[in-house]
Amino acid sequence: MTTTEPASPSLRPGGPPGAPAAQAATVRPPLPVKMVIAGGFGVGKTTTVGSISEIEPLTTEAAITEVAAGVDDLSHTPRKTTTTVAMDFGCITIDPTLKLYLFGTPGQERFGFMWDDIVEGAVGGLVIVDTRRLDDCYAAVDYFEHKAIPFAVAVNAFDGKVEHTLEEVRWALDVTDGVPVVVFDARERGSVRDALLVVLELALARTQG
Repeated sequence: MTTTEPASPSLRPGGPPGAPAAQAATVRPPLPVKMVIAGGFGVGKTTTVGSISEIEPLTTEAAITEVAAGVDDLSHTPRKTTTTVAMDFGCITIDPTLKLYLFGTPGQERFGFMWDDIVEGAVGGLVIVDTRRLDDCYAAVDYFEHKAIPFAVAVNAFDGKVEHTLEEVRWALDVTDGVPVVVFDARERGSVRDALLVVLELALARTQG
């Protein structure tokens, strides 16, 4: 006669033998962490949030009018027909203990009055750069430096390439060695994840002194 072996304790629901049911049912929600995605006009902020967000991202895009086209440089983004006028929002659960809330800033300096509200409470920022027009991201870099908020520079590889080396980008932006400068692809989820993790590690190191 064949006897049935009891299930392995490690596979039983409810935790280890003798653990109270309430203890097994108690699961802490992930810690909410805020991060800002910044940069100049048309560098890929909205695309970055949309690529990684586990929810349908909230965007506040408006059509580019003839008046705006005369102000914003569309020479490198001729197919761009909309622009963010308030912010982008998305979120991603990094692991069971941490949930990242992403806030994308508008790229044009005329919307800069909203930055303080968007950035408040953020642990860090990702400044996205298009190497074809580095001067567009100076305002974002200056903002994070002035506010003493940890940030990393992420060079968006448009068409799979960048115009300058990372050292050239660092020199042009005049950022310290403590500011990571990386290459990523705003369209690729895994690439965006890696760039965000760089900022998280930087923020964690800051909190640990």
